[in-house]
Amino acid sequence: MICLKAFSSPLHLPTLRRLTPTSSLRVAAATMSSSSAVATPIEHFVLFKARPEAVTSGATAAMVSSLQALATVVPGLAYIHAGPVLRLRSPAAEALGPTHLLHSRYATKEDLASYATHPAHVAAVQSHVLPNALDITAVDWVNAAPLPSPAGPGSAVRLTLAKVKEGVEVAQLVEKVAAVTKAAGDAKGAKVSFGENFSPARAKGYQFGMVAVFDSVEELDAVEGDGKVEEAKAAVRPLLDEVMVLDFVVGDASTPASL
Repeated sequence: MICLKAFSSPLHLPTLRRLTPTSSLRVAAATMSSSSAVATPIEHFVLFKARPEAVTSGATAAMVSSLQALATVVPGLAYIHAGPVLRLRSPAAEALGPTHLLHSRYATKEDLASYATHPAHVAAVQSHVLPNALDITAVDWVNAAPLPSPAGPGSAVRLTLAKVKEGVEVAQLVEKVAAVTKAAGDAKGAKVSFGENFSPARAKGYQFGMVAVFDSVEELDAVEGDGKVEEAKAAVRPLLDEVMVLDFVVGDASTPASL
């Protein structure tokens, strides 16, 4: 993971939140249901709020390039995209103010941990991220969707992070999202990945993550107002306390998404 603190402990590693027996069984069942179909179920997102002067000087472009270059040197890194945020789609996103993000995928949590401590990753963080990022938010989840959500050059992606209401288990939200996405089918061609965040240290309280991948920005925009999508939103809204939504587009330099 990428951490803005000093590197006495070089990088933030994923931590596992204690689950109740009931929620553990639910999450395990959801994970097992996706494992046979999704070869790289571990999702890792880092949101950066870049310093304004870093944007104007080109330092953020160098940061993105350094992170993207990890695709060729870090074993176990199945997919990586680094680039700018296209749109902030919710008040929480506007308050957080991310300007750039990193999205990567792994077959196992061990691969993610190895990425976090790999010398090339540490060097990219020390040389390019720490000097140029004002703030950072990071989340990780195990994809509970039954099918993969491949992303390639030109794909438009909507990222949603959520906090659940008091008294609601995150596993309940995972179950509900699984049910409503199944009922909705592939709305306008979207492929989804979702799950409970297992790295709370830098998540700013966000407990759940989801991506919806579209072939283009036009396809993403077409879901606005779609009846099935609105029904799905209405079904999960009672469970949610806060939702952060943003869009981004996958660039040409991203490695092919592993299916």
